[in-house]
Amino acid sequence: MPRFTRAELESYRDQEVPDLLPPRGGLKLLFVGINPGLWTAATQTHFAHPVNRFYPALLQAGIILRPIERTGMAEEDREHLRSRGIGISNLVHRATVRASELSPAELRQGGVILRELVRRERPRVIAVAGITAYRTAFGMPKATLGRQPEDWEESELWVVPNPSGLNAHETVSSLAEAYAAPARAAGLDLDQDS
Repeated sequence: MPRFTRAELESYRDQEVPDLLPPRGGLKLLFVGINPGLWTAATQTHFAHPVNRFYPALLQAGIILRPIERTGMAEEDREHLRSRGIGISNLVHRATVRASELSPAELRQGGVILRELVRRERPRVIAVAGITAYRTAFGMPKATLGRQPEDWEESELWVVPNPSGLNAHETVSSLAEAYAAPARAAGLDLDQDS
């Protein structure tokens, strides 16, 4: 597992992490985080942190078929996600310690950019991980978790819980259940025996 000092992690502030996308036409499910944390920027791995529950939840839900190292992906891990039709992006691409460092204007601008990505890549389903950021980015103050009433282009839109350890009332099991619903909607064959 990589180890970073606080100063080393701080050096990644404001850096960007590129989207992880399968080849054009192969995107079934696009997970969208709020923005990269410093560990994510340091390892160039979305949702990376020793205690982030994203990859364990995907595995428990059967969305991925093998463990993915949550402290930094190998290329085989990226290829596994792409081969399953899974992509990962963020509302805002600059790294911060906490999502609360982002301004409402940044989130709204990120929402515009995300909609452009969706128009270009045409995922079957989009799953935005974070209700508060979703509400701000898209001006939907009463939005709730789950399937949203309006699609984007031809893509179903879902809002799912954020897997960050700061979202303390969620567990790997509750996240797995929340992530399985949009994965099924995207047509992924979930391996519940993994």
